[in-house]
Amino acid sequence: MKKNWLLLGGVAVLLVAAVLMVNSARTNQSSGSKRATTQSPVGPASHDHSTHAPVSKKVPAFEVAPTRASLGPTLPPERFTGPTREAYRAVREIPVTIAQLPCYCYCDQGFGHKSLYSCFEDDHASHCAVCVNEALLALRLEKEQKLTPAQIRETIIAQYSQ
Repeated sequence: MKKNWLLLGGVAVLLVAAVLMVNSARTNQSSGSKRATTQSPVGPASHDHSTHAPVSKKVPAFEVAPTRASLGPTLPPERFTGPTREAYRAVREIPVTIAQLPCYCYCDQGFGHKSLYSCFEDDHASHCAVCVNEALLALRLEKEQKLTPAQIRETIIAQYSQ
């Protein structure tokens, strides 16, 4: 009986993976034609952002003047290690600042994220060096250089829109 459940679970996982791959292929095909005509950057469907460069310099989504109460919870930093843990800690330390920052992995288009903060509400950031590096940079700029969220946003835009 247990083997049957394992077999059914394995088949279900394979079906979901196949559907995701087909949808990803369709999205990438339509995105390629859209990119050629509108110069609109579209984030990849996977978390590997290292080889995908946006075509234009459009600034990804970010929130304007959010309150701490308006933000959802983030995942506990203790679930992660190394720089990823530090990034999740940074988001907990300066959540309102992080919510005012765009995320240059373009997850606003690929995943519907509202800002860099959204990446830390689930495990997205744990698979994305862009998210982690932006959060750590934001914490450093706020704590060491005493920059405002708007100044931090401008610094990130200047650095990541190249």
